[in-house]
Amino acid sequence: MPAVAARSSRPATVGLLALQGDFDMHRQVVQNLGRTAYEVRTVHDLAHVDCLIMPGGESTTMRKLMRLGGLFGAIPQFAKSHPIMATCAGLILLSRGIEGAPLEETLGLIDCTVSRNAYGRQYHSFRQSGRVRLPEGETEFEMVFIRAPQIVRIGGSVEIHGSLGDEPTLIRQGNILAMTFHPELSGDGRIHEFFLSQMV
Repeated sequence: MPAVAARSSRPATVGLLALQGDFDMHRQVVQNLGRTAYEVRTVHDLAHVDCLIMPGGESTTMRKLMRLGGLFGAIPQFAKSHPIMATCAGLILLSRGIEGAPLEETLGLIDCTVSRNAYGRQYHSFRQSGRVRLPEGETEFEMVFIRAPQIVRIGGSVEIHGSLGDEPTLIRQGNILAMTFHPELSGDGRIHEFFLSQMV
């Protein structure tokens, strides 16, 4: 009788895109949830993780650094078999396009269009309670917006998992979860937990 391979019980290694932005705040949430976080700066780093979190930051700078390290081409390949979670600038990079900047190249991994800084500049940052859909049902979630993009178009295969009023703020397409706000700054780890327990 052929041997049956045992399924690995190794906890998933969580990759943090650590080129620029607030990746360290994501690390704290991931570690608080009992997971191992690994900084991703190169294609070699990406090969050693089971999922990827793309943080907020400055999307143009992040794009340039991704290109320098070969990650701009590697992440779409990674996404074919691994889940990705993105916040703020990470969402901009994953979108199909940026309103008002049609020549800015994006990874195009989630069928949406975003408007950069639509919620205002740094001094317009704010916190407001929105609604998110998690496994336990629909619930309130404090959303932190810092120079946040707005989702102005979503494709038919994109699911809305969170909103602020009538505006979508948390969306999912397949194995990609993306949001306009910063859940790592809310003190609430439920979105990270959803990603790590349900999608990874």
